[in-house]
Amino acid sequence: MPVLALVSAVLVITVEQLVQWQYGAAGIVGLLLLTIGIRANRPGLSSAGAVLLALLVARPAL
Repeated sequence: MPVLALVSAVLVITVEQLVQWQYGAAGIVGLLLLTIGIRANRPGLSSAGAVLLALLVARPAL
């Protein structure tokens, strides 16, 4: 079980670093809003985070 927790923690940190490198501070804020919204069962927060991430991803195409 500790190995699974360690692997998941490394995966989460890696994803956060990739998002920050690719999309900057706004990407981290979007990911944070999405994560907090899902964990707290608040659809408004998770929707705001998802929209922010979608706008950051779609920005080059716009």
